[in-house]
Amino acid sequence: MKIVHLCLSCFYIDGYGYQENQLPAQHVKDGHEVTIIASTESFDAERKPCYLGPADYMGSDGARVIRLPYRAGLPAALARKVRAYPGVRRWLEALQPDVILFHGMCAWELLTVARYARAHPEVQLYVDCHEDFNNSARGWVSRQLLHASFYRPILLSALDVVRRVLCITVESIQFATDFYRVPRSQVDLFPLAGHIHDDADYHARRHRIRQAHGVAEAEVVIVQSGKITANKLLPDALRAFVGTPSEHLRFWIVGTIVDDAESCEALIASDPRIRFLGWKSPQELEDVLCAADVFLQPSGQTATTQTSMCCRCALVVSDVPSHRALFVNNGFLINSQTSLSDALRALASAPQQVEEMKQRSLAFARQNLDYTELARRLAPPASH
Repeated sequence: MKIVHLCLSCFYIDGYGYQENQLPAQHVKDGHEVTIIASTESFDAERKPCYLGPADYMGSDGARVIRLPYRAGLPAALARKVRAYPGVRRWLEALQPDVILFHGMCAWELLTVARYARAHPEVQLYVDCHEDFNNSARGWVSRQLLHASFYRPILLSALDVVRRVLCITVESIQFATDFYRVPRSQVDLFPLAGHIHDDADYHARRHRIRQAHGVAEAEVVIVQSGKITANKLLPDALRAFVGTPSEHLRFWIVGTIVDDAESCEALIASDPRIRFLGWKSPQELEDVLCAADVFLQPSGQTATTQTSMCCRCALVVSDVPSHRALFVNNGFLINSQTSLSDALRALASAPQQVEEMKQRSLAFARQNLDYTELARRLAPPASH
């Protein structure tokens, strides 16, 4: 099959591990002819937003990548919101896709794609929704002018040719149905996910990383990761860990510490059980998560939670709807009844229960969080 991923609302970054990378990569593995039509927005070597030039090349995920600039004639700040690009219809006519996934609900070009789908009713068009009230429509201007008056009418006008709106979280479902008025019958949960490692691969990664850091198999490794800003509560997590005396526990931090760096560095230096590993590539992060036992996310949400479950980690995460949807007695939800310190003390006092929690995470991930199976919901493997 010919599959086109349109990354004109959610952006495509070469070499990353985002959903926009994983689904096309799996479709390539499954034998499909895959093209990504993307904006020129990307990240530079320091992982800061940048703009590339228009291009047509073979991407790092094995798919052809066509990068389009914003349509000329609009101020740059407005163009980034409107998300109109020249040549989208022409490229679709040339590529003749069987399946289209439009990543994100918010772009002018959804109108173009809908017109193409009406002219080619055999095409299967999907739209995914990464938006929720935590990351979108937070202020009056954004909510009323941008979303309610611009993006929402565009999406609603396209729904007659959209097979399903694929929402990545429970909060996204609420955003799509309550605010964007998408019929619930047209919405599916389509979570951010990961890849399940077979036993041999998992244990090889785990042994290599733990050996490199001098960690015995009986020790419980907790990992917190990401771009660590103040809302990630790393100082609180470090203080809770330092206050939990246990020779069985280790705490690894992966990523970049943006806020409270001085206090975090002091806390890290105060306890030899804590290690700051710095930024890791997506592949390196998976290695670390295979070596870990518990993934920690004390505030908010991150797609790494799902990746950690695919890597057999138990969870200690904030009690928010998207985490509740992943919770199967595979760790602890942090809320008014269970503090982070409570969770750490429980892990320290009964490390043998961690293995049971890890197996529950793995069982859930195999059934719900495998990009191999999610990609095949859109297109089955090509027959050879």
